Amino acid sequence: MACPRSASPWQDRAAPLRARLSTGLSSCSGFGSSGHVSQGEVLPGLFCQPPGLELLRSGCDMAEQNRPAPSSCDCFVALPPATASRAVIFGKNSDRPREEVQEVIYFPAATYTRGEKLQCTYIEVEQAERTHAVILSRPAWLWGAEMGANEHGVCIGNEGLWTKEPLGEEEALLGMDLVRLGLERGSSAQEALQAITALLERYGQGGSCKEEPTPFVYHNSFLLADRTEAWVLETAGRYWAAQRIREGTRNISNQLSIGTDITAEHLGLRRHAQGQGCWSGDGEFDFSKVFSLIHQPVRMEAAKARYCAGQKMLQQHAGSITAETIMDILRDKASGICVDSEGFRTTGSMVSILPQDPTSPCVHFFTATPDPSRSVFKPFVFVANVTPALKATSPSFGDEDPVRKVPRFQSRVDRRHQLYRAHQAALELMETSQEQGQKLQQTMRDLERQGLEAMKEMLAGGITLDLEELADLFFDCVDTEIKFYK
Repeated sequence: MACPRSASPWQDRAAPLRARLSTGLSSCSGFGSSGHVSQGEVLPGLFCQPPGLELLRSGCDMAEQNRPAPSSCDCFVALPPATASRAVIFGKNSDRPREEVQEVIYFPAATYTRGEKLQCTYIEVEQAERTHAVILSRPAWLWGAEMGANEHGVCIGNEGLWTKEPLGEEEALLGMDLVRLGLERGSSAQEALQAITALLERYGQGGSCKEEPTPFVYHNSFLLADRTEAWVLETAGRYWAAQRIREGTRNISNQLSIGTDITAEHLGLRRHAQGQGCWSGDGEFDFSKVFSLIHQPVRMEAAKARYCAGQKMLQQHAGSITAETIMDILRDKASGICVDSEGFRTTGSMVSILPQDPTSPCVHFFTATPDPSRSVFKPFVFVANVTPALKATSPSFGDEDPVRKVPRFQSRVDRRHQLYRAHQAALELMETSQEQGQKLQQTMRDLERQGLEAMKEMLAGGITLDLEELADLFFDCVDTEIKFYK
């Protein structure tokens, strides 16, 4: 059952946000028309347009020649003083099998009876007595999520890892299950980390991470953030190390990155490393050196280049990082951060604004469509009675779903939601008609800009809030985007 929720301090304000959005959006037209929203003057502050993002390659140990095709994810966080305002900015690209559909779905807070069981993607775990409201961007075939946020301003994204610890094909919790579990159970980044590590130690991680008969298995790293701090959590089997970040920037890209600066760890981590012959016990304990593979998979070699490129871009804009800065980084194809290769591509993207002022709402932007360079980031704000965006939600197949039948994934089903279908048609137009494609691309950017500017004014107190309109916000943006594609 859904839990009653107490009003946040900022919910006492009231006013026509939809009117603000629709005023600008109504002047947009479909790609078949000549009209478009005027870009106008760029506004300063949280959503100001940053300078052009150029990949800084000098001084970075990147294998530019014959670089392997990227095939996984990138997460970013910026905290004051690296940000342009007193807010934490979180972002992630989810890079997945090219034809996989990602949906954006909201689950309200709920209460459960003690002892209830929870069915995750493959296994059952004990259910919490209370779960927080969450908004998730997830591959439509599984229970967990690639990334998401909860009503308390906690954001989490995960990455695949390969370490010296053996990969078990035995079904356990997926890293994506742990993302959702952390969001549902953690009211802060640290509390979510504690929930994830407790579940990891108890149940382990394992099982195929792709919707295919041939298993694709990996361990996981996580980037967790809230209004005040961020954490990097990296795992090797059931073992883990975590690092707290209180200022500046941090990114993760499919490789171990925690060295000797360890804030928290599995109680048996060092003893296990010694027992496996990975560490002598002398000198400082470096998690990355101890558990990284000597011979890295090709995909992890590509991750090194992406990690370095992302780090350089964050450093380039330190002190002025905004939501748009992170969106531009997520759209950067030259670095491989925005993936568009034969087998993998960026199937969903997320950027969140977490103001340090607890009286201001957090704002989360999701694409719910592939390729952020040709997608629209749409805003979501947690309030009571959120309207489900069913047009960005994939169909359900119940017990007939191939993921629920054993042996798994012996057939395929069509998981495309309405927004995904409309967006795919738009991408085809962009690729076949340059003139119409350019008009459509401009319309998409104008639609996104209107949402960004409205959210900026809301956070600055320039417009007051109507809770009903906020409850419909993501639904309305999805619906408007689909209309532009027709």
